[in-house]
Amino acid sequence: MNKEEISASITAAGLGKLLPDIQRLLQESIRIRPTPAGQSALPAGTSHLGGLPDLPWGFAWPECKGIPMSFIGQICLEDLNGFELAKKLPESGLLSFFYDANQETYGGSPNDRGGWAVYFFDGLARLTLHTVAAPTRLPENARYAACHLSFATEFTLPTSAAQHIENLNWGDADVQAYENFLSSFPTDNDYTLRHHRMFGHPNQLQDDMQLQSALYTSGVPTITDPRAAALAQKKEDWLLLLQIDSDDALGMQWASSGLLYFWINSAALSERKFDQTWLVLQAE
Repeated sequence: MNKEEISASITAAGLGKLLPDIQRLLQESIRIRPTPAGQSALPAGTSHLGGLPDLPWGFAWPECKGIPMSFIGQICLEDLNGFELAKKLPESGLLSFFYDANQETYGGSPNDRGGWAVYFFDGLARLTLHTVAAPTRLPENARYAACHLSFATEFTLPTSAAQHIENLNWGDADVQAYENFLSSFPTDNDYTLRHHRMFGHPNQLQDDMQLQSALYTSGVPTITDPRAAALAQKKEDWLLLLQIDSDDALGMQWASSGLLYFWINSAALSERKFDQTWLVLQAE
């Protein structure tokens, strides 16, 4: 759906008076759709979720608490050329994502750093990329099925409007009507699908992850900390770099049908400091 079609569907749902606010909330994203594929069908450097990573020669597979991390996937940035949002990213290179194989890292504390890893390979490092076998110590349930990826533009809306618009003047009935609209947005069929994406709003299940990212990356453990107020003012600087849903096709199950979210500050993104991401796992 494009913006005009979304506006029409909002009006048709009886939310005409909320239309200006909802239009402000719309954010574009890059939707990721996986298709099962054997590892042999994925040449080195190909975008895929699950399977095995392509790493430079001599690169050590990352670990968390002495256990090899799960390989989540890799994105070939050339595959995103042509998407407006891709202008936030380098024009070329490979982004690789790893996560705590035991799923004991939730991103709910400043102490959780080290439970995930994001790498950017370009230049000489990219020239030596080769498919790396999983370490024997990686648990079997932390090895995921390989899936080829396709990408498409998609518009997203947040679970909570008040989280993004200060002093939002909606009554209880307005909030309920908005939530009802989201339950079939953008379509009834799509709502039931798995949602993997880059950028845009997350499919949020619990607390404000932008606020968490702003606080925890600065070592601030709670919103009551004296340093929290200033950091909260800059939470919108945190962008959703990657969202990975629980997905049977991949063999990925995050807690109880949850999602993984990799967040990055806009300044770190512009400086290509992908090691400064913050991860959150949320589940219902």
